[in-house]
Amino acid sequence: MTTLEERIQRLEDIEAIRQLDARYCRHLDNGDWDSLMDLFTDDGVFDGLSRVEGKTAMRTFFAGLEEGGLTSFWHFITNLEIDIDGDCATIRSFLWQPCVSGGSASIAAGRYTDQAVRLDGRWRYLRKQVRFHFFGPLQSGWDENLFALDSARRAAVHP
Repeated sequence: MTTLEERIQRLEDIEAIRQLDARYCRHLDNGDWDSLMDLFTDDGVFDGLSRVEGKTAMRTFFAGLEEGGLTSFWHFITNLEIDIDGDCATIRSFLWQPCVSGGSASIAAGRYTDQAVRLDGRWRYLRKQVRFHFFGPLQSGWDENLFALDSARRAAVHP
């Protein structure tokens, strides 16, 4: 049986990991590469469109997405599942991501399976893995009630 303190610590860890995922989405969507890299361990790995290891390589990869034609995007993560074992955690979630790719309204959908560790009292990604099940242009653009191409173009101008 767990103590009250252990249950409270688990809830605090779950919330901290949820916030880690929220900051990941916000920093990636805003093009804030330095803040994004702070969410990873020094030897962290991103495994998605490419596999890159270490903060320097990841920063170059993420900054290069725009040069490759991915000019704006919004992450939506749902069904977050968090399994904690001491100072290690496995995080699973679904992803859908409206984006502008090559000037066209597009959508990506997939699943994250991540590993995080607690270092110096903070949770950080050891590995962030995304597998896309769908990534392609939308035939008629986005639902104007949710997203518009003009607003996407404005969002592509990173501070």
